[in-house]
Amino acid sequence: MRFAYHKQKFQDWFTQQWIIVWGKRIESKTVPWLMGTFGKSDWISDEFVKELAQDEGLVIERNVKSQGLIPSIKLLGLNEDELEKLSKRVIDFYQKTSEYNLELSVSWNIVFKVLGNLVKMLFSKRIDQLNIPTESISSSEEISSEIITLTDPDSEEIKYTIWYRTFKTTGQVLYSGVYSVCTLPSGLSCIKAVFPLPKGNATVIMSPSVGSNGELHLHSSGKKFGDPGFYFLLEDSKGDLWAQYIRSFRDLLIMSSNEEGISAEQTLTLWNKEVVQFRYKISCNT
Repeated sequence: MRFAYHKQKFQDWFTQQWIIVWGKRIESKTVPWLMGTFGKSDWISDEFVKELAQDEGLVIERNVKSQGLIPSIKLLGLNEDELEKLSKRVIDFYQKTSEYNLELSVSWNIVFKVLGNLVKMLFSKRIDQLNIPTESISSSEEISSEIITLTDPDSEEIKYTIWYRTFKTTGQVLYSGVYSVCTLPSGLSCIKAVFPLPKGNATVIMSPSVGSNGELHLHSSGKKFGDPGFYFLLEDSKGDLWAQYIRSFRDLLIMSSNEEGISAEQTLTLWNKEVVQFRYKISCNT
């Protein structure tokens, strides 16, 4: 039996060992759609950006203007009718994310609130990553939204696009993730968000569709390894890679436009029970 890297916090080792026991060993070359950035230390924040740039000889650019999470909405493989129907504001947001301001409100299912507090106490607050507020926020709280890119100095090609979000009032990190588009084994094009963790990452793969009113639906749910959904990846003590597909944990994000700008509603569920709901107000700052 393989073991997680032992020189780290016990809670990190324990959760990684769980992934080894219940997950599967993978080879990076056979699952290119799943691979992403790993964290090296037990403090993530934006520190992994510096480590990644140093390891691969890339140039860091922060607060990049007119930069989106993805270079083109066409990469999502939507058909012509869907592209025509999709809100132009939503398209602009994904292609020029840095030009938008965000406000967040949060509503928890009280049954899962204890679990949220436990995760925050053991992991999120310490590593400064995936810091979901465990108190419901009825009024909107402003989020600082920064796009960071890592560029190859020779080709000038952007290798990584990082969406770094913090609370304006406290500076606490909400999410620090690497965004891209991936193609699943089925041929489905999806948005992929990779959140580095100590010796591994949490990866969310979201399949796109367009609603009747032009809203963008991003679904993180499936039935098996290779489908959209939630994955945990890690490197064990011998340098081998492991992955666990969390079928029971699902996410639905709906992005729509209105007279005031863009609104987004994101619902996380576990075992088909609502865990927490996020509502975003998104406005253009130009």
